[in-house]
Amino acid sequence: MSWYDALEAGELTVRPSVDAAKRFGVSIDRMSVSASAGTPLAEVLAAVERSTADVIVLRYPARETTWFAALSSGPRQALLADTVVFWSLPVGKGRRPAPLAGFTVQLEPTADDVLVDDLAADVFGDSGNHYCSNPVFDRAAALAGRQEWARRRIAETGAVVLRGPDRRVLAIASLDQQRSWTEIQLAGVVPAEQGRGRYGHLLSAIEDAATSRRLVVSTQAHQTGIQRVWARYGFEPVHNLLTVHLVAAT
Repeated sequence: MSWYDALEAGELTVRPSVDAAKRFGVSIDRMSVSASAGTPLAEVLAAVERSTADVIVLRYPARETTWFAALSSGPRQALLADTVVFWSLPVGKGRRPAPLAGFTVQLEPTADDVLVDDLAADVFGDSGNHYCSNPVFDRAAALAGRQEWARRRIAETGAVVLRGPDRRVLAIASLDQQRSWTEIQLAGVVPAEQGRGRYGHLLSAIEDAATSRRLVVSTQAHQTGIQRVWARYGFEPVHNLLTVHLVAAT
């Protein structure tokens, strides 16, 4: 879920998820309530009632602690799918690691598909993303969808690539550059280089590539390891939301 949909959209948004529906063989509606929307529960319940989709993927601020009980009492089965935490950092305020001699970074227009697939599997694979909570969705198909998205995203916008002295790719990140923020959409270190501090150098490179004044990023709440890295670098948590799957009776 994008930063805009999670924090800045001014109203309840509802859209069909066409690509995911083709992948999983069920119709899917995505509904989201941003932190600033002020959408009342009654409006959400009315939108749920109007939907004819097999599955509604609903995301709303975690502060709305009473909503899940109301959703659970409706005609659809309600599954608590995940909690997503959003973090933010003013560009230029990161706690950068000391530079390493011979390391280079640049925005590259393309990336090797096999490398992108491996990183997507490492970042999004069996990590407990919201699809994994619902037996309607096949895990392998969910990962394939993430990999396809990552390849398409990088083909469209390029990627920030960190290379070592021998020019091997050590880490890669896909960014969504907006006027008010730069969102880190995919960032990972190749498996052979993990645990060696490379992620901090990747974040430094992302700061250098950012065209806005703020970096933003998100992950599932249970991904505490990466959140510790973000906290050490200077990011701060700013919002969290719940993902609920509402499954139609069969």
